[in-house]
Amino acid sequence: MSFAVEPGSIVGFIGPNGAGKTTTMRICATLELPDAGDVRVEGHSVLDDPRRARRAMGFMPDSYGAYPNTTVGDYLDFYARAYRLGGAGRRRTIADVVEFTALGGLVEKDMGALSKGMKQRLCLAKTLLHDPGILILDEPAAGLDPRARVELRELLKALAENGKAILISSHILIELSEMCDGVVVIESGNVRAQGSVDDVTRGVSQRVAVFVRTLAGPEATERTLAELPGVLEVRRARGGVVFELEGDEEREAAVLAALVSAGLGPVEFSPERADLEDVFLSVTEGAVQ
Repeated sequence: MSFAVEPGSIVGFIGPNGAGKTTTMRICATLELPDAGDVRVEGHSVLDDPRRARRAMGFMPDSYGAYPNTTVGDYLDFYARAYRLGGAGRRRTIADVVEFTALGGLVEKDMGALSKGMKQRLCLAKTLLHDPGILILDEPAAGLDPRARVELRELLKALAENGKAILISSHILIELSEMCDGVVVIESGNVRAQGSVDDVTRGVSQRVAVFVRTLAGPEATERTLAELPGVLEVRRARGGVVFELEGDEEREAAVLAALVSAGLGPVEFSPERADLEDVFLSVTEGAVQ
């Protein structure tokens, strides 16, 4: 496989269980050796120069231990020392990541008493201590409640806005589509699709399902739609009409303009394009290595 994650971007890394996502991320993080090929982290080879590659990246695994009888502050201080941060600079760095991840009220709390969401925040804070340019995050939203997932998403967006390159794996595809600039879909260790979210979803189907509701009512709307080019499979639903439309956004605009010109008074016009779930089901077969 071959793909790149650019500074300031969030790339979603998806695939069925056993596709090789975690193995790939561990290779990128210098924790496993590839059978062939190489990974460049800010130009540094993970094979030839792993120390410099590690300094440029932050890796957040899908699971990690909570040390007994260790406070949040002690945990961060331990890792800051491991990154050879010292003196006032270490204290300032810890204070910065604590503020960014909103852990300020928990510095004296034992790690074992933290909720799942707070543990994820703490692991992200640890990952940011040495200010890496690249973040590799393996299932960071797994097990989080809806509020914690929203908060994590906002943190990642802020990091990308600050120039971080972020590679994130997740099975929560709706969330990835909302936060990611690009996506890489793999199966059995091979890339099945990659590109911007819009490009890969557009590649699945050129058809769009559109719901429309007009003041004139479903019957008049059906008659008008049936005469328009590109309109397929018109049916009534939810007090309006659902139809399949073949074409791009210009065709959608032309249909809407035609409904207005016909005096039907459209009050709702909602295209529903393919999403990452559709891409996932279309390009993968559920095979494992």
